[in-house]
Amino acid sequence: MNDWQRKSPLDWQGYVDKQVKVAAAENHEYEGWVLTVDPVSANIVLASFSENEKVVISVVSGHAIQEVQILKEADEEMKQRLSCIFAPEESKAYSPEELEKRKSSLKTWLEANHIPVAEQGASGETLCVAGSLTIDPPYGPEECSSSNEIILSRVQSLIQGYLEKQS
Repeated sequence: MNDWQRKSPLDWQGYVDKQVKVAAAENHEYEGWVLTVDPVSANIVLASFSENEKVVISVVSGHAIQEVQILKEADEEMKQRLSCIFAPEESKAYSPEELEKRKSSLKTWLEANHIPVAEQGASGETLCVAGSLTIDPPYGPEECSSSNEIILSRVQSLIQGYLEKQS
């Protein structure tokens, strides 16, 4: 086991959102921004940006890592770019304020139509309909989830109709 693999998850967390140079086995070198480190395998996931702003993702195996050198801290703009790499396209289009407005508007509309709805989750970002269906941001029919297919289909149709009227 190498020094990198002996580090704790808290140590690895200190590398997230930093530009690093990774020296690996067989004289390989990798450079990029650390997105995450797998706590089981110690694999490091790097993101780099090509000239045309395309994102290139590299994964370096933990067992091959010999040294990780921090080159630069991410500024707020870079942190934002890195946090959006794996976010679904739809959620990138909405600011937190817009998402809150969409949630509130949909909740009000459901309640006005006598459909029981509650907020759940750590920050109340998920809507729970009749205790058997959830709606996650950005609160469209695609974000509905339920094990009851009949309820799922009906609520998705309702939300689709509601969104069409909003447009």
